[in-house]
Amino acid sequence: MKPDKVLSMLGIAAKSGNIASGEFSTEKAIKERRAYLVVVAEDSSDNTKKNFSNMCHYYQVPYVTYADKETLGHCIGKEFRASLAVTNEGLAKSVLKQMENTTTE
Repeated sequence: MKPDKVLSMLGIAAKSGNIASGEFSTEKAIKERRAYLVVVAEDSSDNTKKNFSNMCHYYQVPYVTYADKETLGHCIGKEFRASLAVTNEGLAKSVLKQMENTTTE
């Protein structure tokens, strides 16, 4: 398995304090307009995905589903994470760009 650059970048964002993780913190970051990208685990409940999708649409925040809860949590040094928000605009753009590159490879 090749190293996942998207997860590495999320790890860097977490180390530099630019991640809000967990549903409550992610929602708070979106509502305070601090979130520049929201990532929800692919194995999250449909309700969680719908909730964040609607919220991100309303607040005009890019929303993606990526990896599973365990992988998402692990890359930011936590156990399980169903959702996280990137709170740095530059890092959020880099992660999105990396995701586009990953899907086109």
